[in-house]
Amino acid sequence: MENELTIKRFAEIRRDLGFTQAEFADRLGISNTTADIERGRTKLSGKVVAELLRQFKINPLWLFGESDEKHLETSRTSVIPKVVTVDSADQDNMVLVNAKAAAGYPQNIADTSWYQQLPAFDLPIPEFRNATYRGFQVEGDSMLPNLRPNDWVLARAIEHIDHVSPNKMYVVVLQDSVMVKKIEKRPNSNNITLVSLNQNYPPYDIKPFQIQEIWEVSSKLTFTVDASTETGLLRQLQESMEDLKRQMGQGFS
Repeated sequence: MENELTIKRFAEIRRDLGFTQAEFADRLGISNTTADIERGRTKLSGKVVAELLRQFKINPLWLFGESDEKHLETSRTSVIPKVVTVDSADQDNMVLVNAKAAAGYPQNIADTSWYQQLPAFDLPIPEFRNATYRGFQVEGDSMLPNLRPNDWVLARAIEHIDHVSPNKMYVVVLQDSVMVKKIEKRPNSNNITLVSLNQNYPPYDIKPFQIQEIWEVSSKLTFTVDASTETGLLRQLQESMEDLKRQMGQGFS
């Protein structure tokens, strides 16, 4: 029979990840459910321990009570692009991922042929040299006022979560979605916090292994530019106030 601490920690992993016993079994390649393991009736196989390490960075020594470090190498999780696209001259080019394509991006992230359906271009500006860039269309209003729905962001690939800054915006590619967020890493925590600029959307935590790629937003393309400025709006407001005062003065004369 497995020791009680290992059983407890195995069940803790499943609950923290939000899986049912049947879902967790499916992820780990176990037939039926993980119920027998959690009851201590079935020992943890080497294959299951290896899957916990591969998929979720679970430290096997922690699992068996011989270490206090639950995760291995969470801070060095690679988020480098799975595919880099090039033009006919073998130079990096910038693929554009619109909102429709973004829905299939996480599932096709390593499929080189999938990228061929997407438009790509080269931007001959010094700021876009010596790095890999990708364009993503913004969906929703979670990053207002900085980014509006249907804006495009041009973003630079980064290699490791260690390289993120709390003062920048990022395109975060998870296992099932693509989103633009700020990223915060809290001290003494294995979680990553995704933060929206729009305060109607609360921040939420994810595990590093859920992230496939991270792209640092360097610039945006917007198609809703208008001629109103803060100065112009202020002048309109002042004129309205003066008009209101005049009307009030006439009312009391």
